[in-house]
Amino acid sequence: MKTSLYLIRHGEVENRYHRIFGGSRIDMELSERGRHQAECLAGWLSRVPLDAVYASPMRRVQQTWEPSRGSFPSEPQILPGLREIDFGDWTGLGWDEVESRHGMSAYDWLHHLEEDRMTGAETLKTFRTRLAGCLEEILGTHEDRTVAVFCHGGVIRGLLSQLLHQPLRWFEHVEVDYASVTWVDVGIPKAGRLRNEVQLLNFTPWRDLGTDSVRSH
Repeated sequence: MKTSLYLIRHGEVENRYHRIFGGSRIDMELSERGRHQAECLAGWLSRVPLDAVYASPMRRVQQTWEPSRGSFPSEPQILPGLREIDFGDWTGLGWDEVESRHGMSAYDWLHHLEEDRMTGAETLKTFRTRLAGCLEEILGTHEDRTVAVFCHGGVIRGLLSQLLHQPLRWFEHVEVDYASVTWVDVGIPKAGRLRNEVQLLNFTPWRDLGTDSVRSH
């Protein structure tokens, strides 16, 4: 009895936070383009027969699911465990600033997180434990159902790491764009065992359907 999970990242954030490590400490809002992306997402998502919706408590996520509210079967269930990673001392820093202040490449942030090398940041154990709790609640409550999970890029990579049984650092090779959808079927019976399969990866209705009429600055 498979469960279909639609993992959805929030839309583009305010321009001042582009290429900034905001994480769970900066509760930023969507940009104009991000709101447009959320509207495009809502149009596409209205065709998906959802049975339940879960969401991070952070503002940028709330603003992303709001245009889709009319097609939800019920109010989204807010799970604090779906909030973005706490980047500790990296919070508020740009990618170049991370290297100049900490002598570490921001491009390798998943490696640094996995090795607990980010000062003051959430540990990998803590991060994995809270995501595991979210998956347990969602999958345990909605077996053989279709569920949307509105959250963050780091959280989607963390969920994929657990669902596909791969190291977190492997997912630096996987792009998770703003307002993107990644669909994973969980618990597919094959060859006498259950497996999880990615059916859709980093699909962006606002771009892939040719509706990206609002350009970033």
